[in-house]
Order: sequence, then C-alpha cells, then structure tokens
Amino acid sequence: MKSIAVLGSTGSIGKSTLNVIRNNACKFKIKLLVAGNDYQTLILQALEFNPEIIVIENTAFLPELKTALQSTKIKVLGGFEAILEVTKIKYDLMVSAIVGSAGMLPTLNAIRVGTNIALANKESLVCAGEFLMAEAKKNNVMIIPVDSEHNAIFQIFENDNLSLIEEVVLTASGGPFFNSPKNFADISIAEALKHPKWQMGAKISIDSATMMNKGLEMIEAFHLFPIAKKQIKILVHPQSIIHGMVNYEDGSSLAMMSVPDMQIPIAFAINFPHRMKIKHQKLDLCAIKNLEFFEVDEKKFLAIKICRQVLESEGNAPVILNASNEIAVDRFLKSQITFDKIPLVVLETLNKIPFKKLESIDEVLSNDKMARQIAQKISV
Repeated sequence: MKSIAVLGSTGSIGKSTLNVIRNNACKFKIKLLVAGNDYQTLILQALEFNPEIIVIENTAFLPELKTALQSTKIKVLGGFEAILEVTKIKYDLMVSAIVGSAGMLPTLNAIRVGTNIALANKESLVCAGEFLMAEAKKNNVMIIPVDSEHNAIFQIFENDNLSLIEEVVLTASGGPFFNSPKNFADISIAEALKHPKWQMGAKISIDSATMMNKGLEMIEAFHLFPIAKKQIKILVHPQSIIHGMVNYEDGSSLAMMSVPDMQIPIAFAINFPHRMKIKHQKLDLCAIKNLEFFEVDEKKFLAIKICRQVLESEGNAPVILNASNEIAVDRFLKSQITFDKIPLVVLETLNKIPFKKLESIDEVLSNDKMARQIAQKISV
C-alpha cells in the first residue's frame, strides 16, 4: 500500500483526495493529515482513516482534537512548526494542498527527505520554483501536478519530442465575469465567490474571478515543464472540458478532456504511473455539443498581463506577485477594497519593491514578508 500524507485535508482538494482514497482503500494508507482551522472535519477524517499523526495549524483547537481522539493511538499536534517537523518524515507521496505560500516550506521539507509530491499548491512553484525543482532533481523526487490544467499537460507532454513542441495551452473557464458587462468596482464578495464550474475555497475562487489563478498557473507551468516562456498560451474555454493542450510542430494537437471533476486529476496523480478506476460522471460530447474558445482580454483581466510581465522578470517578482495578491484577496474578502482594486494592489506592490535575483529560500521568505507588509498598507 502506498503511504500518503495530505496537507490541507479539510479543503476542497483534500476532501476530494480522501474521497478517491475512500473508494480505493486497498491501494493507499493515510499516515498524516494536516489542516488549518477546521478541527471538526479533521476529527471526522481522523476517525475514519486512522492516520498515525494529525496536525492542526491553529493551536486554539488542539484541546478539542485531543479530547475527541483520546481513545485512539493517533498522535495529535498543533502549530506551523509541527507541520514543518512532520513533513520531514518520508512518505511514498504527499498531497500538497495547503493554500498560498504557507505550503512552500512543508513541500520543500518533503522533497528533501525523498517524498514524491502531488502538487496542488501552485504558490510553492510560483515563489520558489527554481529552488524546489532543483531539490526535486537532487533527491530524485517526482512532482506530479494536481491542478487540472497542469495535470492535463503532464498526461500528454511528450518528453521525447521536446524540440517539436510548439506551444502548451492552459485553458481557463473565464470565471464568473468573463462575459459579464458589470463594472468590476460593483462586484460583491458573494458574486466573486460563485464560480460557474468548480466548487473551491474562497481564495482560489477569487483568483479565478480575477483570472490571477491562470496567471499563477502560467508561471507554475514554466517551472514544471521544459518549455520556453513564449510557448505558454492561455485560452478561455467556458465549458471546462479540455483542460490542456500541447501543440506540436508537425501539426498535431494533443488535448486532455474530462468533465470538470477534481477527483480525475487527483486519482491520476496519487496512483501515477498507473490509472485507476474511480466513480465519475461520463463525458458525453453529444450532450455538450459545442466547445468554445476565446482569447483573454488583458485589459479587462489585468492580472494576466501582470503575470506575463512577472514571468519575464523572474527574480523576486513572482514572490512579490503572490504575496501581494494573497493580501489583496484577503482585503477584498474583508470588504476593505473593491474587486477591481485587487490587481492594482499587486501592481503597486511590484512597483514599490526593487528587482532582485534570489539566491536562497531565506530571501524568498524575506521578500514575501516585505511584500505583504507593503500590500497591506497600499491605498488604491
């Protein structure tokens, strides 16, 4: 049985992962579950899957967890330092699904001890892709993408034909506002959280609405695959059936298709290199009838333009981009800024911090901290 650690087990990716494992219990053994605040869900997961260790980042909920699980042999820990320690234990696979840059150091720890990674935490590669990929190569660790778009590319990417790859295409649903005539300044929190295709957490839902998520995925793709920056293209595909394409210079275009269900890429990632049977909705192209594709309007979705510029800059720019976006999204969710100001906070933060080539993870962390402090104070 493959030993599995799930970081972010109470989030949407974590829950989907456990559902896949629940229906394939003979293949996997859950050894570690890590959550942020949702201790009630974590208790239920712990009782069902009986891991060796669970960690809740918010130590305020540690007493409730210990009381609920006192009759078990499960080791119950709390705090971010505990997360860093348990990720130094080697597992066959770690599902990295902590939201935001907080997932970077735990993912790095796991790579360093030789744990293969099913990566749903794109921010780790956005902020420290050069360092994480180098460590993965050094420790012979596989990083298998879980995001539906990168997972699609991973499935159809032909390493034997690198010289003949013309471009890699990441598709985007366009979020709730692709065809909306509504003024972005008037968009409510509830409207921005209502994604037309996917059920996701608050942060990624807002990122999808601004299309910042797709920009971050563009940077992630550059680190995951041996391609040039100019070879990464984004197409809006509202039906979310084709998740990614690779176009070759011989005129062939390979596409990965499925219904929008995160269990499909998760199942592929956690059981790689073998596929496995899961419960899923059948793809019925006759019922769908039409598949549409559109270019991105970068004036309307400024985040895409910003991310392209950041990808070209590299250095500390991706760290600043990610950190300031996390703060801007949080400020929007707290009604401190309007929806249209999210990319402007990011842009202003990028303008305030001088470009610098990063030499270490410590420099990544210091730039992340600086960007957050600046983004919190920006008035737009």
